[in-house]
Amino acid sequence: MARTPNPPAHRRRRSTLPALAAGATALALAGSGLAFLAGGASAAAGNLVTNGGFDSGSLAGWSCTGAATTVSAPVHSGSGALQATPGAADTAECTQTVSVLPNTSYTLSAWVQGPYVYLGARGTGGAEPSTWSNQSSWNQLSSTFTTGAGVSSITLYLHGWYGQSAYLADDVVLSGPGGTSTPTPTATPTATASPTPTATPTATASPTPTATATPTATPTQTATPTPTATATTTPPATGLPKHVLTGYWHNFDNGATVQKLGDVQSAYDIIAVSFADAVPTRAGAIGFTLDPALSKALGGYTDAQFRADVKAKQAAGKKVVLSIGGQNGAITVGDAAAAAAFTDSAYAIIKDYGFDGIDVDLENGVNPTYLGNALHGLQARTGPGFVLTMAPETIGMYSTAGAYFQLALNTKDILTVVNTQFYNSGGMNGCDGKVYNQGTIDFITSQVCTHIQGGLRPDQVGIGVPASSRAAGGGYVSPTVVNNALDCLATGRNCGSFVPPAKWPTIRGAMTWSTNWDANNGNAFSTAVGPFVHQMP
Repeated sequence: MARTPNPPAHRRRRSTLPALAAGATALALAGSGLAFLAGGASAAAGNLVTNGGFDSGSLAGWSCTGAATTVSAPVHSGSGALQATPGAADTAECTQTVSVLPNTSYTLSAWVQGPYVYLGARGTGGAEPSTWSNQSSWNQLSSTFTTGAGVSSITLYLHGWYGQSAYLADDVVLSGPGGTSTPTPTATPTATASPTPTATPTATASPTPTATATPTATPTQTATPTPTATATTTPPATGLPKHVLTGYWHNFDNGATVQKLGDVQSAYDIIAVSFADAVPTRAGAIGFTLDPALSKALGGYTDAQFRADVKAKQAAGKKVVLSIGGQNGAITVGDAAAAAAFTDSAYAIIKDYGFDGIDVDLENGVNPTYLGNALHGLQARTGPGFVLTMAPETIGMYSTAGAYFQLALNTKDILTVVNTQFYNSGGMNGCDGKVYNQGTIDFITSQVCTHIQGGLRPDQVGIGVPASSRAAGGGYVSPTVVNNALDCLATGRNCGSFVPPAKWPTIRGAMTWSTNWDANNGNAFSTAVGPFVHQMP
């Protein structure tokens, strides 16, 4: 979520650079200062990766699918880097099999650049590390893992995402003691153009779906719900209506219409204040300050006036939540200490400003275990009426194996609604295994089907769309399409070519980025979608 004019996505400013080049904003789970070996052209001391810097001018040591090569520029260091371009049915995955020792800790890292670049390892004998980023400047991915008993080799991988542009990788490092076996190089996977959905996915700790040895057009979808311990949980009492409209309010000025919180259109039932800030001196902790530039643009909007507006909206029956994240929101909750810091700081802000809850909009990876624990702790301290919303990117809710989906399932007992961003996505598979393009009713309804079949209750699922074509880089649909999608999901009427396998009359509603872009577009979204949502039975 950017504060720059005409943002191509749901994002914010953290520097003077354009949001898509915000290399100064470290990814939430993309590693923070873990050791790496600059240059890394070969398996030097401490680095088990062969040709990790790609300075040989070839892909020696690597097995790649699709269009993969080495380039001399841009590079992170040395004289070479990997460049690989995914296709419609190929993630352009490059793998390397490395000899390791059992029951041993290793750190895997790489410097990457480009849309949806993944780094991970398979065959570790335990939790398989996987992390990713989506930045147009060099940034480091890193993770630590421990091999299981009897493990003598693992397979490292780098890959992009279906239909996205080329990604770059450099200085790939696996730090730790080398094994004694001679690994057999991984065979080059064979891409297939048609996905084959499976009935029961296997959840992993990876933050997003990862390509498998036989890439398909999209990650594995779930054909039937995955049972969870809270499958029959009733919705928590939040005081919200059955169907709700959610909107994000800009605590910044990025070229959209600036608003005081009190100016937010009355159709919005949940208002997400965007965004909290990371506290750089304490991992996991967050802070909140009214943006001085916004205050100036509004002629001197004060903190006291903002607080009064929060109370006024609540008096009108609205819920005001604090959103964490945005594309550049570097908030990391990766261990127990960070979870405690998050809970403590978020609780203090909620009590100070009177917010009704938290919105999770972390677009650079989440840890479903520790963040889930932190959110449960926050709800326990806040008490009844706590509102928990989420706005993952579409790719984060593709499969129950994804970390965002796991977070939603882990917090299902306290979760109000997940409004996935059904934009800036390209084409993706629906729950029926067919590929649908963003910006269509079929894309929206088939993705919602995946979320419900993955284990979320229909009342915990909403539709997230941009308020205007200026609010996102792609995927805008008219308010009429939003209303038809809701009608299709709830009643089976007004569907496109995809017809959901069931009717979900309790579907929660819709979300938009943002109330400001809605105002900039003549309030077209709230004027049309708000009344439709509120009249749904």
